[in-house]
Amino acid sequence: MLNQHDKVTMKPKKNIALAALKANRGKYISGRKVRLRQKKLTDVRNDYNWQSDPELARLDAAPVLKASFPVYLMDFVEIIHKPERNRYPLAIETLQGKHIGNCTCYDIDESKNEAQVGIMIGDRDYWDKGYGVDTITTLVDHIFLSTLLNRVYLKTLDWNLRAQKCFRNCGFIRYATVTRNGHNFLFMEIKREQWLKNRKKS
Repeated sequence: MLNQHDKVTMKPKKNIALAALKANRGKYISGRKVRLRQKKLTDVRNDYNWQSDPELARLDAAPVLKASFPVYLMDFVEIIHKPERNRYPLAIETLQGKHIGNCTCYDIDESKNEAQVGIMIGDRDYWDKGYGVDTITTLVDHIFLSTLLNRVYLKTLDWNLRAQKCFRNCGFIRYATVTRNGHNFLFMEIKREQWLKNRKKS
């Protein structure tokens, strides 16, 4: 029997899917128009500018960043060195190496065999030119090829028709609408079976 002087330390269960995704760390995940890579400190200025942009914040239903750059930099360094569990953040680059946005695989749940993804193309020069579709397609391919997860899902604001078109072009289908914090979100998903069918067609 344990007494008050005994200490019990329980190691968190290893997330095999996350480990499989991170096995590619340090390498590029290449698509047709973009390549995805590990986040690095030199991304900080772009990330700060994008999170301070009211239009980008509105598209993400997020508050506009108000912190000063030095404060943001300290938080950024902490996140780079100690990333959150069940999150796999990536930078989006053009094939020429320009940082144009970020994407993330998160809420990785092996008990449900699923994960959520998100994307932001922060550089407006690359909007409506296929970079979003290629980013999501490349990320979903990487998830299904690297893990045994069966479902990838995402959410977007119900009025963001441009984002919904992008996700439909990637094979996602609508399955729910949810109201959170005064915003109406459209949830979309793609399952491994459908992903395999789409790959055979392409």
